[in-house]
Amino acid sequence: MAEEGASQPSKLIQIGPKGGAKKDGFNLVTEKVVAVNPALKQLEVELLAYDGKTVLLEVAEEALEDLSKIKPGDGATIRVVEENGKRIAKSLSIRSRDPNAAKAEAMLLDLKDTHWLNRKYAAESLGDMKEPRAVGPLVEALTDEVGDVRQRAYDALIKMGAPSVPPLVPLLVSEEDDLRQSATEIIRKIGKPAVEPLAVALGEADDRLKSRIMKVLDRMGYKPKA
Repeated sequence: MAEEGASQPSKLIQIGPKGGAKKDGFNLVTEKVVAVNPALKQLEVELLAYDGKTVLLEVAEEALEDLSKIKPGDGATIRVVEENGKRIAKSLSIRSRDPNAAKAEAMLLDLKDTHWLNRKYAAESLGDMKEPRAVGPLVEALTDEVGDVRQRAYDALIKMGAPSVPPLVPLLVSEEDDLRQSATEIIRKIGKPAVEPLAVALGEADDRLKSRIMKVLDRMGYKPKA
């Protein structure tokens, strides 16, 4: 049997009534930091729940060290208090972002790592993730001093598909045989998705490069329209 009064609506507790004392501020959770200005001790954040409205916060002395670690684009949780009519950020912390995006950033750094095993793993991971920012670095990795890294970059660019083609096209006339052959094979293995970017490149190429593109297209079974 329900207790007497159980059907009555619960009372809402107003933690910080308007005009009343604020006990310990409130947490402002943001999806995006818009601007950071350590010199002026200010932080601007975007409130996605309010259609992208931004709010400018003063940053307290005790939070300046945290301010130096946050950059535009980060998500953050900010403890805010109101003092003398101003919103003051008392503490800041970078909020956990999309784990895939965080991993992609880590792998992009590892692709430049001094240890070849880290570069090898990074190239493989970026290919599996099809991270578009990795195309340029993966093309550069085709000249890595370690064969295993070059192979992983080769495989990753094939997985990336059409976005890999534009930066590979100039390599079709590379003076380095291995690099020229790798670029040709990657484009051919990408297959049909490579045709459109090849056609675009064809219209901008000089005669030497145009000849190479035509050969690749021909070997793929495509012939440009007259």
